[in-house]
Amino acid sequence: MSALKPDIVLDVRETSHMSAGMLAYMRALRRWLPRVAPELALAEFGSGDNFDGAEQLAMPLALARLRPRLVHFPTPFVPRVVPAPHVVTVHDVIDLEFPQYAKRKVGPYWRHVVGPVLRSARAVITDDDATVALLERFLRVDPARVRVVPLGVDAPDPMPDPVVRPRPYLFYAGNHRPHKDLATLIAAWASLPDADAVDLILTGPENPALRIAPPVHGGELIFGGEKSAADMWRLHRGALAYVQPALREGFGLPLLEALRAGTPAIASDAATPAVLAPYVHRYAAHDVVALRALLLRAVEHRDALAAEAERARTATAHLTWERTARATADVYRELLAGLAPMNQP
Repeated sequence: MSALKPDIVLDVRETSHMSAGMLAYMRALRRWLPRVAPELALAEFGSGDNFDGAEQLAMPLALARLRPRLVHFPTPFVPRVVPAPHVVTVHDVIDLEFPQYAKRKVGPYWRHVVGPVLRSARAVITDDDATVALLERFLRVDPARVRVVPLGVDAPDPMPDPVVRPRPYLFYAGNHRPHKDLATLIAAWASLPDADAVDLILTGPENPALRIAPPVHGGELIFGGEKSAADMWRLHRGALAYVQPALREGFGLPLLEALRAGTPAIASDAATPAVLAPYVHRYAAHDVVALRALLLRAVEHRDALAAEAERARTATAHLTWERTARATADVYRELLAGLAPMNQP
């Protein structure tokens, strides 16, 4: 680190509570920010896990020593006391919107730890317009201080060959938490006509609780386990359609990955970020009949949907991690312009 005080300090912890999307976002910022904003003195800090002494005690002490002009927490896992101007990224507030699916201690943590830090932040970054109103509703964050920065992906070039299986398949990537509403997806898939033998592949471990509706069409429900990034792109490429049935997503990176792979995408309205909505076949969450109709269209009108998906692939090509980092650096510049110049050592 330079002897000069940093302009930006980025929390680079990789903790046990971070989702795959949070990890991808933080790693992308680490990779791209030095390239897109070389004029900003950027430093990294952070160690330990969430809710421990390193987070709640050591991090504030480290910030007091560093005296950065601005600190960025790329997740809502923050110390209650932040002795520096700060910006926080909140991808979603799903645990507050659907408290029935969260542990009892999660709500108080958001309200009494995260909420005050967000309200004292110079800005809050989020991935989609829908989250702005939710931040105001649940945590009293002023919408004027929220900046929407969509996420991105770095698609391989050239694309890997698609997975080839004995039967065509539909694909879902993500965890199996209740708000993902996989029961609706499985019920819709299982009720496809007998003539359409289509598999459904879900990432993640075997989940007996999801084997709730045996298909009438001869297809198979397959739990694919953990997949490498290369395998994920191949699965996207080979699927009849990618399906994202969640009751809410902050952004939903696999949906963008599917579009960038040239795969037809189906998602609930609430699981589709505004920037992707024009390219996604959408339905109202929980609506098995509507989802079944879209799945049937993916099965029976493959050529038409493939042509649409190719147009969507081109239209979403600009949504890269570099673009996310550039927009984030613009937020930094905006905030730094409003702060007093730092003291030289």
